[in-house]
Amino acid sequence: MNDRPNVALVVLDTVRARDASEEVAPTLSAVGRHGTLFANAFSSAPWTVPSHGSLFTGAPPSKHGTHGDDPTLSPSLESLPECFADAGYETVGFSNNTWITDEFGFDRGFDRLDRGWQYVQSDVDVGPVIRSKSLPRTLRAARERLFEGNPLANVVNLLYAGVVRSSGADGGARTIEKVRRWLDRRDDDRPFFLFVNLLEPHVSYDPPREHAEPYLPDGVSYGEAMEIRQAPRAYDVGEYDLADAEFAALRGLYRGEVSYVDHHLAALRSALADAGELDDTVLAVCGDHGENVGDHGLFGHQYNVYDTTLHVPMVVDGGPFVGGGRRTDLVQLLDLPATLLDAAGIDAPAFREQQRGRSLHPDAAADPREAVFAEYLAPQPPMSALESRFGAAAERAADRYRTLRAVRTDRWKYVRAGDGERELYRIDRDRGETTDRSDEAPRVVERLDGRLDAWLASFEHADTASDGGDDAGDDISQATLERLEELGYR
Repeated sequence: MNDRPNVALVVLDTVRARDASEEVAPTLSAVGRHGTLFANAFSSAPWTVPSHGSLFTGAPPSKHGTHGDDPTLSPSLESLPECFADAGYETVGFSNNTWITDEFGFDRGFDRLDRGWQYVQSDVDVGPVIRSKSLPRTLRAARERLFEGNPLANVVNLLYAGVVRSSGADGGARTIEKVRRWLDRRDDDRPFFLFVNLLEPHVSYDPPREHAEPYLPDGVSYGEAMEIRQAPRAYDVGEYDLADAEFAALRGLYRGEVSYVDHHLAALRSALADAGELDDTVLAVCGDHGENVGDHGLFGHQYNVYDTTLHVPMVVDGGPFVGGGRRTDLVQLLDLPATLLDAAGIDAPAFREQQRGRSLHPDAAADPREAVFAEYLAPQPPMSALESRFGAAAERAADRYRTLRAVRTDRWKYVRAGDGERELYRIDRDRGETTDRSDEAPRVVERLDGRLDAWLASFEHADTASDGGDDAGDDISQATLERLEELGYR
């Protein structure tokens, strides 16, 4: 390992810890065995925007202010890529998630941040042309986008979008190919900071057959599982229902996606090794949040702060993390930025002042956490989007439009909702969070409620002028809105 190691941060989008087992994700498990596995890692939020906001700033959602009401990364806070850029690193990112792009400010500090669903990088997103679900929408998207900017690039991207969709992938294989090409061609003497977001486990679950079939229930074929409707927002408003057997099949497809994204992780490690960079790279791999696949009566990762959406896999390998074993202490994803800066020997005083993480570097002096915290500040999509899409049926989801905050210790999980509802789970005995004990343990509720208040009072909060997210899509391009709908956010 050189004095200035490369650093790679790989996000396996929507991967929850319970399904990232040795059987399903052997590469991830191998990285953890060689390096350090953090068995009790938790996201700061149950969905992409606030979770990545915390990964990029080291701050909780209430502080960084990037969530459903305002999905743009605040320029008032320094971002992790900026820290590496300021320290003289080459900074390159590859994102397959529509939220994590320049449109929402996540490009700050990157020399290059690619959109994985585009073959040729362009400000014009023609993906919705191929993804449109009706002929009128297809024609409208084609009319609006094909002749904007560079028509040739638009045609290439249109053809690529069709190939990606029909192949049952969401850009991971192409992304790893781009990373490999970049590594092969780079002649930069600087160390690099590499960020990769791989989206496959996100709705819709459509893994290749060979990755899905080992995890499907007995008697359920791949074709039958793929016929099950996957529309989380339509499910939320009661437009359709799913039986337990159907959710069991969807969980098989979901595990197939985890298996498939693990395959991409193996290819990424091979690309680093082939370029002679793996031994000089600190590699951090994590899920940004988890998923409910029928758990708690939910589909997707909105409207909750259950461990199914917060408990994520996290491993760090390379440098001082080699041979670190399996750590069971409570950690958070927002601990990763300080950890990676320490691994690279970067001071970044302004960043360290803003962040609320605790470095997990073996030489760090940070005290272990006694509790972890999570926030769900603004649902996505906004209620107005649900009403526009589903009409009066949207009212069935209205009671879920509330803030949620949680504090979790080794023993207890306490959830406080903005409408006054309280939940308490004996998490060491009830890991499925099935029995609310708030009525029988009022002293525990009072104690954890005070702990949550003390935590919230320990840092400055972002200015939240929005009144509930109904204007959150006003400045988002139509192409992005349509892609977000495809991913279940609209």
